[in-house]
Amino acid sequence: MPPVEIPELHDYSPASLDSFFSVILAQFDQDHAAADTVEAIEQLRIRWIGRKQGVLTRVGEVLKGAPSEARREVGKRFNVLKAAIEPRCDPEQMPLARTPGADEAIDITLPGTRRALGAEHPLIRTMNEIVSVFAAMGYSVGLGPEVETDYYNFESLNFPPGHPARDTQDTLVIVNQERKPLRERLLMRTHTSPVQIHTMEQQPPPLRIVIPGKVHRNDAADATHSPIFHQVEGLCVDTNITFSDLKGTLDHAMKAFFGASVKTRFFPSFFPFTEPSADVQISCIFCGGRGCRKCKQSGWIELLGCGMVDPAVFAFAARQQPAYDAKKISGFAFGMGVERIAMMKYGIGDIGQFYSGDMRFLEQFR
Repeated sequence: MPPVEIPELHDYSPASLDSFFSVILAQFDQDHAAADTVEAIEQLRIRWIGRKQGVLTRVGEVLKGAPSEARREVGKRFNVLKAAIEPRCDPEQMPLARTPGADEAIDITLPGTRRALGAEHPLIRTMNEIVSVFAAMGYSVGLGPEVETDYYNFESLNFPPGHPARDTQDTLVIVNQERKPLRERLLMRTHTSPVQIHTMEQQPPPLRIVIPGKVHRNDAADATHSPIFHQVEGLCVDTNITFSDLKGTLDHAMKAFFGASVKTRFFPSFFPFTEPSADVQISCIFCGGRGCRKCKQSGWIELLGCGMVDPAVFAFAARQQPAYDAKKISGFAFGMGVERIAMMKYGIGDIGQFYSGDMRFLEQFR
């Protein structure tokens, strides 16, 4: 490109300024018309708006000699010139600059660049697999908030005042709730069971839901405990639901998830919201029930809790949905920890690895 010549400015009359700026803009138009590649536009930008040797810098130096009475008009016209030139030196604003030349043309017959696909986190994968087992049995998925009231997290689930689970040593509570009535105080849900009450208040029986989600407890982190973890709970309510239905459902689910050879057995237990209640064990998936270090030589692994829904829980739901009359309906509930199952399935010894964000660990699950 030939050098840009700055015209002489003999005076600062409107006619002289019109001629001066018109000549400069005409030279820019010629340079701009010849810039048909990205590289050429970059050279145009350096040539015209470069800080040290750019044409606009040189024009500004010439105009510094303007008398005080003309400086306002000169500055105004110079700003108009900059506004006309600077945007046209930006490759992003130039459709022509983004059009590849012959040497940059894209061969659309070649395979494109494939982006690396991610994978489900092992916890999400395990939770989805558990949910899919129950979905195949006709269960729908229920979801709810992680911040709950004391009423839905404890009271409506038959946890009386003074129950140890309400203690702040076990529960993460929201600050500045002391002035509220106990049932209205907010906390981080300690289980996904509040979704059962929400669902029963909104939907009459029959009801079959499975509830996956994140829960929070004031637990010290170690190899098997975390203040944040995941649960999958289930609820089935209808007429003539019995404990045999509960046993058959969980036996089928465990076989579907761990394999047809897995056996289940039930032991009496206690949960405030179920009566009777039971702990469920499965035959060790590592040794087939013969006894090993992972099952502590017992041949069995404790996996989840369950039971028949306590009539007191139905009474709370009946306040909003009268169809939950414990004399006419019955139901069962169950719940399991996702981390525990994932650790068993993938042979993981420390629950903290799920939350470490270590790509070396996560890339194993692609």
